[in-house]
Amino acid sequence: MTTPPFPTPTAAELAVVSAQLGRTARGVVGIAARCVCGNPTVVATTPRLPDGSPFPTFYYLTHPAATAAMSTLEATQVMPELAALLADDEQVAAAYLKAHRSYLRDRSGFGEVDEISGISAGGMPTRVKCLHALAGHALAAGPGVNPIGDAALERSSWSPDRCRCDEPGAALRDAEASSA
Repeated sequence: MTTPPFPTPTAAELAVVSAQLGRTARGVVGIAARCVCGNPTVVATTPRLPDGSPFPTFYYLTHPAATAAMSTLEATQVMPELAALLADDEQVAAAYLKAHRSYLRDRSGFGEVDEISGISAGGMPTRVKCLHALAGHALAAGPGVNPIGDAALERSSWSPDRCRCDEPGAALRDAEASSA
């Protein structure tokens, strides 16, 4: 069994993630996707948090602009449109099932947790439940892996190709300076 290729996060990266979340980051095992400026966008988390809680969301969207864009999509009722795409297109449904299996495989490299066995995130493999989780997976896995996550990113006002941080690299640079 292999795990996704990301190094252990640095103290500076964890500080950036904590600032993005507005709370202390928990159970982070890696930065799974980054903004073009280098700031974290998606973290990978342990399937069991340090307090013992099971946590199925292995790929967790942290970038504030990306998170806001997914919240806006959810508020504008795009989820029923994506659910209809899933229900009406056999190829999309098959790719979504494959994405679910890939997600579980990635997470299993960091431990198995009985309470969440077979549960991935975002409603996979049969529903569209949380665009934040699906976009996080799409960003971490890359285009073409999670069709619903890809579709959410395409419909959003946020793009992984354009920095929307206050100042490109500032959060990471500032965190690195304070941890030195």
